[in-house]
Amino acid sequence: MKINQLKNYFGALGILAASFSVNAQQLPKKYIDPANMDLNVKPGDDFYEYASGTWVKNNPVPAKETRWGSFNELRDFNVNAVKSLVEAAAANKTAPAGSVTKRVGDFYAAAMDSLTIEKLGYTPIKADLEKIKQINNLQGVLDKITYMRTNGLGGGLYGFGVGQDRKNVTKYMVNISQGGTTLGDRDYYLKEDSRSVKIREAYDTYMTTLFHLIGYSEAVAKQKAKTVFDIEKSLAEAQMSRLEMRDPYKTYNKLTVSEFNKITPNINWTSTLSKLKVAGQDTVLVNSPAFFKSLNSLLSTVSVADWKTYLEWNVIKGAANNLSSPFVKASFAFTQAQTGQKIQTPRWQRMSSLTDAVLGDLLGQLYVAKYFKPEAKARMDEMIVNLRKAFEIRIKNLEWMSDETKQKALAKLNAFRPKVGYTTKWRNYDGLVINRATYFQNLRNAAAWSYNENISQLGKPIDRERFGMTPPTVNAYYSPTLNEIVFPAGILQFPFFDPKADDAINYGGIGAVIGHEMSHGFDDTGSQYDKDGNLKNWWTDADRAKFTAKTKELEKQFNAYTVVDTIHVNGKLTMGENIGDLGGLNAAYTAFKMTKQGQSNDKIDGFTPDQRFFLSWAQVWRGNILPETAAQLIKTDTHSPGPYRTIGAPVNMDAWYEAFDVKPGDKLYKKPEDRIRIW
Repeated sequence: MKINQLKNYFGALGILAASFSVNAQQLPKKYIDPANMDLNVKPGDDFYEYASGTWVKNNPVPAKETRWGSFNELRDFNVNAVKSLVEAAAANKTAPAGSVTKRVGDFYAAAMDSLTIEKLGYTPIKADLEKIKQINNLQGVLDKITYMRTNGLGGGLYGFGVGQDRKNVTKYMVNISQGGTTLGDRDYYLKEDSRSVKIREAYDTYMTTLFHLIGYSEAVAKQKAKTVFDIEKSLAEAQMSRLEMRDPYKTYNKLTVSEFNKITPNINWTSTLSKLKVAGQDTVLVNSPAFFKSLNSLLSTVSVADWKTYLEWNVIKGAANNLSSPFVKASFAFTQAQTGQKIQTPRWQRMSSLTDAVLGDLLGQLYVAKYFKPEAKARMDEMIVNLRKAFEIRIKNLEWMSDETKQKALAKLNAFRPKVGYTTKWRNYDGLVINRATYFQNLRNAAAWSYNENISQLGKPIDRERFGMTPPTVNAYYSPTLNEIVFPAGILQFPFFDPKADDAINYGGIGAVIGHEMSHGFDDTGSQYDKDGNLKNWWTDADRAKFTAKTKELEKQFNAYTVVDTIHVNGKLTMGENIGDLGGLNAAYTAFKMTKQGQSNDKIDGFTPDQRFFLSWAQVWRGNILPETAAQLIKTDTHSPGPYRTIGAPVNMDAWYEAFDVKPGDKLYKKPEDRIRIW
């Protein structure tokens, strides 16, 4: 799990859905329950099946989900916890105006007012669609895009925002990035495999349906869908691939505004920045100048009429999920085609999650007041100290790294800033208007407020207190530019963590997550940032070459894993996360061996401490996933699938072989000299 600048998330730890009750808060009787395992399977043949086989058989994906596992169970607990908070806030008739409870309650109440939403149909976007019809030249098209971006309607053509300058992280800069497409990956526009073709067909149906719903005839709707697709395909052809985008140097292009104007003569960035409310900036960061060169050509060759259709589509698709049920159903049908999800997630769950996404620092205050335990933070703080010690020991003992580079690595490790639970500086959303009667306008107001707040950071000191995830989130992340590891309150629960559990459980769970985030500072991309967060080489050439050779071995290991049919894990795309798992589990094991339990052989529920450590790791990743979703995530997710996260790191650790008596001849066995040792 990793984050690069607070708005760019990589990675997820699951999805959830169980009922919220007093029993849900009771601890499980056994942290490692043999009833969930398949003890007929040798751990050395299939550790995933051995550790979780019975659980996997007994827990199919619920109809309203696309996957189901430990992450999902915990997220389900949290989404129900959030539901109880937002419903209580909405029912509170005496909350003072402007209070956290009042604003959260009004937002959720408006979101759940489906009668009003149904009556309105697509009225909330009619005025914007009418304005698009009045456009009569290319500048009008470009002006509409800036208007949409600053007024809570999303954008189009390119990405835009303010973030840290990766080579001078004490400064905020304007970041402008490739964009303009709808499908989850550029390959879906360009490849001819059956899955890509099927998704394109579903996309065509989706566009045609929505254009028809706003009043166009079936024939005109079909033509408009083709127009949009042709434009987006041209944009996709100009985009860098996901793999190319992982190179922090390739995507770092600092240009003066006048230099950028020369690349895109059809866009005057001096006036465009002004319309985007940005003043006093003479340079910008552009992740793909080649994309903008191609975009400039498209602006000349595509007619104004076709660009207007493209703008219409951007307004409609951005609003569809928040309009009346015909629009919502069409959106879900498109989701189904991509993920295989059987039925739509209930409205209360979607709106609870939306409240968290839109008003995270308000809802978060209610969440931590009720669900975050101070003893959890105290234990986490202690474990982070131990993991840092363990990582230090491991760096000092590396055989492949020179002392010169080790000193720089240790300096970076010591500079890590951990953040646990929730921010110390809540955003209060000053100026954001939320009305109990206007759901769509609330969303638009919130998007405009977020845009303005992001732009307002220019010229200010870097905000180091903000969390890039909301408190109920079941996840964690590392930010290379802030050099921080962050653990929201939501993940500090079983199966990752329980203050009352034995050390093997906590170190195999949240300990490995802590180690994983630390390892991101030293993965194939994170290792290119120094202790201050700057994109700057701190390695000797020889050490970097040795590191790269080791990562190639890991890439080869994961490339060999088959996910669905002939689809394999992409070892290059998942490299950072695989290094995170390997380094994290090793560091967690080293830290675990410093504890009293780690140094003993006392069994609990029939398992040794080391066995419990690895089984705790394994049960975090157990789960089922729909084949359509699995195929989609292989293209778009930087994480390997759960079964391969379960085994990918342990098969490279001597301790796992000893714990489960794995021998030559066992299917997962790797010779000691073939085991990959990086951090």
